[in-house]
Amino acid sequence: MTSTGSGAGGLPRRTGSASARARLRLSRPSRRTTAGNPARPAPVELVTAPRGAACAPFPGAGPTPDVDTAEHTRGSLFDVVRVSIAMLDTAGRVALWSPAAEELLGWPSEVLVGRRIEELVVDERLVPDTRAAFATALRTGSWKGLTELRHQDGGRVPVEARISLLVDGDGTPFLLVALAEADSLQAVERDLAVRDALFEQSPLGIAVLDTELRYTAVNQTLAEMNGVAAEDHVGRTTGETLPERAADEITVIQRQVLATGEPVIDVTLASPLTARSGYRSMSYSRLTDRGGRVLGISGTVMDVTDRYRAVAKVEHARRRLALLNEFGSRAGDLLDASRIAQELASAVVPRLADFASVILLQAVAHGDDLPRHAHDRRTSLLQLGVAATEDGEEVEVMLRRGARITFADESCYGRVLRTGVPELLSGAVELEDATYPGDPKVRAALELGAHSMLVVPLRARGIVIGLLVLSRAGRREAFDRDDLAFSVELADRAGSSLDNARLYARERTAALTLQRTLLPQQVPQPTGVEVAYRYVPGSSGTEVGGDWFDVIPLPGDRTALVVGDVMGHGLRAAATMGRLRTAVRVLAALDLPPDVLLRHVHELADDLAQGPDEALLATCVYAVYDPATARLVVAKAGHIPPVLVVPPLAGPARGGSPLPGGEGRVLDLPSGAPLGVGGVPFEAVELVIPEGSVLALCTDGLVESRDKDLDVGLGRLQSVLEKPYLSIQHACEAVLDTMEQGREPDDVALLLARLGRGEEGARTVGWTLPAEPAAVSRARRLVRGALQEWAVDDLTDVAELLVSELVTNSVRYASAPIGVRLTLGDTLLVEISDPLPDPPRERHAAAADEGGRGLELVRSLALRWGARAEGMGKVVWFEQELGG
Repeated sequence: MTSTGSGAGGLPRRTGSASARARLRLSRPSRRTTAGNPARPAPVELVTAPRGAACAPFPGAGPTPDVDTAEHTRGSLFDVVRVSIAMLDTAGRVALWSPAAEELLGWPSEVLVGRRIEELVVDERLVPDTRAAFATALRTGSWKGLTELRHQDGGRVPVEARISLLVDGDGTPFLLVALAEADSLQAVERDLAVRDALFEQSPLGIAVLDTELRYTAVNQTLAEMNGVAAEDHVGRTTGETLPERAADEITVIQRQVLATGEPVIDVTLASPLTARSGYRSMSYSRLTDRGGRVLGISGTVMDVTDRYRAVAKVEHARRRLALLNEFGSRAGDLLDASRIAQELASAVVPRLADFASVILLQAVAHGDDLPRHAHDRRTSLLQLGVAATEDGEEVEVMLRRGARITFADESCYGRVLRTGVPELLSGAVELEDATYPGDPKVRAALELGAHSMLVVPLRARGIVIGLLVLSRAGRREAFDRDDLAFSVELADRAGSSLDNARLYARERTAALTLQRTLLPQQVPQPTGVEVAYRYVPGSSGTEVGGDWFDVIPLPGDRTALVVGDVMGHGLRAAATMGRLRTAVRVLAALDLPPDVLLRHVHELADDLAQGPDEALLATCVYAVYDPATARLVVAKAGHIPPVLVVPPLAGPARGGSPLPGGEGRVLDLPSGAPLGVGGVPFEAVELVIPEGSVLALCTDGLVESRDKDLDVGLGRLQSVLEKPYLSIQHACEAVLDTMEQGREPDDVALLLARLGRGEEGARTVGWTLPAEPAAVSRARRLVRGALQEWAVDDLTDVAELLVSELVTNSVRYASAPIGVRLTLGDTLLVEISDPLPDPPRERHAAAADEGGRGLELVRSLALRWGARAEGMGKVVWFEQELGG
């Protein structure tokens, strides 16, 4: 053998293996060694208890008398490190050569038996060392060391050799040589050294358990974690080592891993020791040998208290951020202070508090200006947002929505309102200082178990506009400074939303006031038309719009019905609506046809726009009804079409009488372009209307919805109006009651008109005259005769004179027949029609002029006069007041 060996005879001792074995023995059952005796395991006393008892042996877990030895050794460590045996006599000659040695070195036994083993030494210079090793073994009983032997194929095989002295029964000595591959053995020793280093120096707790789930080894880290010495773990189960509650959870995991073989990774459990509170991450996996035999399980335990708390802190912050985002998304598009207050209260219960109250200044709730003086007990506060985790009489007393809040100047509420500094109250004594002594709301809170309260200011523009009051009750932990800081941030966000709602409410109130002043203050009830109307402002989620309606009396007992919608919202839209309505009324006074009137309004679009950089965009429908002829002329500019309902039996209808219902239809009209757009001519349609029909004009807010076509809304309006009602006012209410719930929150203008005949008792007569000079005298005679028949002789002279002048103008300029019509009602209406479309123009005649004074006479003697287009021609009319 080589000089790298060691022995009791003073030869150099090989290092490394013994230290590795020493490390391997740490935290294992104690062993005692005596001279000449191998080490034996020390007895371990096991404590048996119902809890944590060892598992039944796992099938195939260890050798028993019934286990096949071949099966037991298959895949063992001997397959990793091949060990061979040879028997030598005292001279070093081979007496026995094992098959394992033959496999290791390739030499068959029949070749080597009887020969000296030193012949296998590669380097002849080492032969003396080999003989010295034999001598040492004979003298001391053993020797071990490293050498290189020659393989049969000529290669070198590094081996570790162990020589032991054996003596048979006759006293004959033999040398037993055990040979092992040095490379494989060193790899195993290196792995063991790494294992020992990891086992003892690892910051993780490490445990090895057998198939009965009893500890066979633990490192010092785990022993310190469990508060039990390492040697006290060995032979015991987890249930016998740790407190019951924690041990039960761990034992369930261990049994699952042992039974299934599925590893469990990073399971976080609370620390089993109350003295070292925290959290542990545990991982377990099943141990098997190279043959697949189950040996037990191994586990690692890591103290993750800091990580768990950091994760918990991050999760806590995430939940807080989610709460802020959720409230922002829920309240961000709200413009109603009461709804924002309720959303705020609902958002914090139960995630932040058990009870929540949002208290606002009355000025904020009503959209008024913020007070500029300091708050005191006279400040009017309203409780507009409430939320609680439970119901009951005490909760109703404590959190009644809409209740007025009273407080003393030196109370917590008073201080927070005055200074804007939040306060944290703890205990009954401090809570009683919240408002004023004896406050029933505070008493109710204490009866509910409230023990901690936050009073946080709601601020906007540096002014406290209200309070956010949060309370915790029962066993819930009290508020801390982190809760206070978060509540302040939440209250600041809510304060901005509440102030926006206040500003919006103020602007909306101003716009509504302006719009209502610009809408008709008194709607007339013209002859032959019964009118009902409704105007509904947009909901609080949007600004006031530019919808309007109008009823305009025209000469000849005719009536103009108008509904329009200015695009946009707010004060500017309302102001534009007022200008547009005024323009329509002025042009209507000129008695223009509907299409002509819309064209003139469109031409004024630039002057009616909200500003030089914003074009006017509006829709409008304009209808003129003549009860004398039952004719309706309608034109529209991009507006939704009217709906006409014809009764089953046409007949006279008195004002206020029931509506019989009937068959409805949407009028098919040329759409026309919206005012301000242009490019599409406006066209009028003339209809003959059966008496008692109902005409419905409205804006798109009544019939439009987000998810349905406009035709659906018009169809719904038509079906509602087809039903009978007690009056036209009831029909108006019925239409509003059936508005689509999902409609756009826009303004609604609705105008219903029941179209009838002229004034009851009114008399009408008319003639058609040829366009010749004799027509003038004939017209005078006919007028005189009719007025005498109607017993209004006092009107005859003026009527004859004015008819004579107007017929003369028609005879002079027109070549077709001339129409004359008299209508006697509240006034005498005289109408002269001819096919000439050009209206007459009044001019001032000079003193020497023989003509040109006809229209001057009409203007001077008539109550009022005018001209309008009708068909292809025109009508010039004047009225005379009865009784002169």
